[in-house]
Amino acid sequence: MRSFNDPRKAKIGAVVLLGVIGLLLLLPFIPMQAGAEEAKQESAPAEKKVEKAKDVYYKGPGEFGIVSGPPAPKLKYPDDYGTYGTFQSRTILWVANQQHLYFGSFVLAVPMFVFVMELVGMLQKDKLMAKKYDDMAHEMMKISLTAYSITAVLGGILIFTFLALYPGFFGYLSRIFKPIMHVYALLFILESGTLYIYYYGWDGMNDGGFLKWCHLSIAFLLNTIGIILMFFANSWIGFMMSPAGVDEQGRFLGDIWKSVHTALWHPLNVHRILGNAAFGGGVVAAYASYRFLAAKTPEEKAHYDWMSYVAMFMGILNLIPLPFAGYWLMREVYGYRQQMGITLMGGLLAWVFIMQAMMIAILFVTTNYYLWQAMGRMPGAERYYRLFKYMLLVLIVATISWLTPHTLVMTPAELKAMGGAQHPIVGNYGVMSAKNTAVNIMITTTVFCFCIYQRCNKVPTVKWAAAGNAFLGALFTGAAVNIVFLGIYGYFIPANVRIGLSVPQVCSTLTTLFVGVTINTMMMKGARQLGEVRWGQMSPRGSYALFCLAVSFTWTMAVMGYLRSSVRLHWHVNEILRDNSPWAFTNPVGYAGNMNSMNVLLFWTMLLFVFWLGALSAKKAPVREEEVGVGKATLPAGSH
Repeated sequence: MRSFNDPRKAKIGAVVLLGVIGLLLLLPFIPMQAGAEEAKQESAPAEKKVEKAKDVYYKGPGEFGIVSGPPAPKLKYPDDYGTYGTFQSRTILWVANQQHLYFGSFVLAVPMFVFVMELVGMLQKDKLMAKKYDDMAHEMMKISLTAYSITAVLGGILIFTFLALYPGFFGYLSRIFKPIMHVYALLFILESGTLYIYYYGWDGMNDGGFLKWCHLSIAFLLNTIGIILMFFANSWIGFMMSPAGVDEQGRFLGDIWKSVHTALWHPLNVHRILGNAAFGGGVVAAYASYRFLAAKTPEEKAHYDWMSYVAMFMGILNLIPLPFAGYWLMREVYGYRQQMGITLMGGLLAWVFIMQAMMIAILFVTTNYYLWQAMGRMPGAERYYRLFKYMLLVLIVATISWLTPHTLVMTPAELKAMGGAQHPIVGNYGVMSAKNTAVNIMITTTVFCFCIYQRCNKVPTVKWAAAGNAFLGALFTGAAVNIVFLGIYGYFIPANVRIGLSVPQVCSTLTTLFVGVTINTMMMKGARQLGEVRWGQMSPRGSYALFCLAVSFTWTMAVMGYLRSSVRLHWHVNEILRDNSPWAFTNPVGYAGNMNSMNVLLFWTMLLFVFWLGALSAKKAPVREEEVGVGKATLPAGSH
């Protein structure tokens, strides 16, 4: 009691008591405040978690992207696939895809030729020649216009086929490429409008001046749009073979450029530009041959004879570098996945390459045969007839070497009897060293044949003619010796070193092409004429050869498409999206051969219909005999 009587202690006790009371009063509010803080934290927007993953192709240390899509679906049959009874869905898609590809390639290639022909016509000083080039370009464009409508219809059929039979796969691909699929559709609309303005504005803008240059600019725009569209389509094919821009689960990582710019995109672009151009030239040459064979007047025959020659020349110009573009594509395939390259070149699909080699060999043999036939309308060509049999012998030997397989398909008893799948003698010609040598020799022989064609009805008069002839002889002989020597030397060195020998072989071939043709053309300037070209007097065999050339192009495209698609084996998207349908297997070579043949037959049936439509509305006698002096006129400047 004494303590409470102390005023100082009483004050301290009062303060402590007030503090305790205050704390007691605040106790109910402490949980409320904590709840408010929790509620505040809960009401605040949750910070979004960012997940990053490594790109399946761009595997560098910094190649991580933000996961921006779901993983590739695990497709189930029949939930994610459509069927038409028991018929193979893949076979239906095969036909729809191949037919769209044929017509798409054709309408892509023809405007390229038309642009070149129109430009050449504008640069001509001779008005008659300018009109001839312009008329020919206009006629080519008319054929393309009909084919363009068919291409659009086939494109619609292809999309519906994907949606009906492969909705799961098509949905995944659409999610990845959604940003550019809209652009693709808009570009297609723009291309259609540009095409119609270009074609229907031909006569109205043909003033030979400013409007004509505007018309040519529209052609340039049309070709640019067409090539961009092809690049887009190639990016989808490249993604299916060598996916990029996704992680190992197939999740899109937010960078559409990486999905487009896959390992095989550029090789595919270059290979397809050359292939489409060669194919388009072959088809236009076939159209001209069709019109040549059906022509009733000498004027028509002269016109279509010349047209078939120009189209064939454009096609062959793109055919010659095509094997080299193919080598680049295969090199990149090996670089991306060695197993894919082995499957193509040395495994399951190796025998299809034998078929492909046969078709390309037919292309070169047919081209030479056409040139030999074409020399028959050129006075003075008799001097070179004796060389034909030697060139034919070289082409046959090269073809046989190219066709020889490395290993043979045999029964166990046959394998035991021969001691292995490789023939002890013939099998040695089936290695790449021999095949590279064969194709380079065939190309060099074709270039040599063209040089002869250039000078058939001419005798060089330049002062350095003797030196020029000696140089050309040494050039072609040296190239052939170098190509054959490197081919033989390849048998005595390791395989990894042997691959590098293809580079000097190709250099030898390209030197004959660029240097040889340039020197030969320079020697023909001011040359003495032995007679004018007799346009219209081509033998029917030459025209049939052009048909064979065009069909060979078509068949080669079918074979190459089968190879490119089959190398994915049981994958829709290689190592990302598995094909779980009952048709996830590689078709036998015999089945593929039948399918390719049916596709070729179907395409040419529709194409002959296009030719027939073109003939219905064709103007008769585009160039009169008295205007060009058929039999004494020469065409075109610089072509021979």
